[in-house]
Amino acid sequence: MDGLSNKTTQVPPHLTHDDPLVACLVEISRLHGHPVTAQALTNGLPLANDRLTLSLLSRAAARAHCSARLLRRKLSDLPAAALPAMLILKNRRACVLLEVRKDSFLVQYPETGSPVEVSAQDLLADYSGLACFVTPLFRFEGRVRQKGKERAGNWFWSAVFDNWRLYRDALVAAVLINIFALVMPLYTMNVYDRVVPNNAIETLWAMTLGIGLVLVFNMVLTSIRSYVVDQASKRVDIRLSARIMERVLDLRMDSRPESVGSFAANLRSFETVRDFIASASLTTLVDLPFVLLFLAVMAWISPLMVVPPLVAILLILIVSFVSQARMGKLVQESFQASAQRNAGLVESLSGLETLKTLNAQSTAQRKWEASTEFLANIGTRIKLISSTTVSFVQTCQQLVTVSVIVIGTFLIQQAELSLGGIIASSMVAGRCLAPLGQVAGLMMQYQNARSSLNSIDTYMKMPVERPAQKNFVPRPRLEGGIELRNLSFAYPGSKQDALSDINIKIQAGERVGIIGRIGSGKSTLEKLILGLYSPTQGAVLIDGIDIQQIDPADLRRSIGYVPQDPVLFYGSLKY
Repeated sequence: MDGLSNKTTQVPPHLTHDDPLVACLVEISRLHGHPVTAQALTNGLPLANDRLTLSLLSRAAARAHCSARLLRRKLSDLPAAALPAMLILKNRRACVLLEVRKDSFLVQYPETGSPVEVSAQDLLADYSGLACFVTPLFRFEGRVRQKGKERAGNWFWSAVFDNWRLYRDALVAAVLINIFALVMPLYTMNVYDRVVPNNAIETLWAMTLGIGLVLVFNMVLTSIRSYVVDQASKRVDIRLSARIMERVLDLRMDSRPESVGSFAANLRSFETVRDFIASASLTTLVDLPFVLLFLAVMAWISPLMVVPPLVAILLILIVSFVSQARMGKLVQESFQASAQRNAGLVESLSGLETLKTLNAQSTAQRKWEASTEFLANIGTRIKLISSTTVSFVQTCQQLVTVSVIVIGTFLIQQAELSLGGIIASSMVAGRCLAPLGQVAGLMMQYQNARSSLNSIDTYMKMPVERPAQKNFVPRPRLEGGIELRNLSFAYPGSKQDALSDINIKIQAGERVGIIGRIGSGKSTLEKLILGLYSPTQGAVLIDGIDIQQIDPADLRRSIGYVPQDPVLFYGSLKY
């Protein structure tokens, strides 16, 4: 008989004395018409010493279908339209501000549980200066179909767009950097064409001072752009990692992938997406539009000088797109083969005893070496395509330099171009093709990141226990009455029912033992009561409420369960 009990002793629902932030958030949610329990708000969040932190307020508020913004505001600046609001007090305390009066405030402390009037002087002495404004989000009704609500990759791009201000700053810096890049060729052209022939030394020093200042500003802006991009990448990485892990932990058991090894390999591939976001070559995308600016400058110097870089750009783009098409298929095959190899590794490690007892090590070794050889061959082909593309781009850059010099020589003979113009054109041409020189490496990283993102996006679309638009019945306390009504269940992929037409009713406080032979469905019955699986027919009711309407966090908080095969995790009971 497995261990399952319907407990009647409950922890106080609001955690009032232990966590004032949670208590205040629960009260504000209730006032907004979105009642929720403390357990539902905090379940799965990375709490610090079992307490909600200020940085987690927005994520906790989202559990109650609300948005939360933590701002620094004076008491006199708090708008009445934004109430109720949470005030962060000193000594890790908080309260709910309900009403602003003439010389006092109506607040509710978690310790009291009821509104009290506090003088402005007393509240000001206790106020830390931080206020959390909680606003209910618009919720679509179930009868309304939300077309496009869950777009592919929306979880990814929303995290990127949340940092648009940082990317905006990086774009502004990129504009200035590329404009400054034109200063050196123009400086060189003027020195050769005007300073040297006229022996204008004073002009030389003035121009040199100016170019020196520009180079210093360029260095500063380049460092700032790198720092801003790194900061944005760090924020996106942290947020996406949290979202992925939160989604994985919320997956329904019946939608969980069968192969743990393949599942883990696909999730680990997020590192590829992270590396692409944080890659220095990503700034190449920002520099690409300025190729047109450099071409315009070359056309200003001499229209014929634009022909070599234009031809080179066209050839580079054609070769790059052809390489990308071939590389994309190989990267996808490599991604799948890597997941398959990792799945076999996990299965071999978890079933090592079985492999040894059946003398099946040869089979596992053969599969491992076959996968490794396949991956090595695919990797070699990918690197060959990438290196060939890079070599082609470098050759084009060198040919452009030679072509510019040759064309410039004939133009000088025809008195249509100066020596400074040919040198400046060579420098601008090199700057024009510089971003394209990184296209091959960037496209390879893009293919890896796209395959990884598509794989993770598949898991992010899987059914979860707590859908964003589902309304649960708040039940901070469960008495323990259990009823199984016409219950039938079959495991995913199985045509045979593990349980068929079960009807049981257990009153709160009763002690009932369920006895049966191995495989009769005792553990399955417990998992259904815990809400780990959904019945294929019938319903499980706790205190007369279908458990599908109860938040899983509230349900499992009230049920004690000892599984047949307990799993030990690293760490202590405290941590």
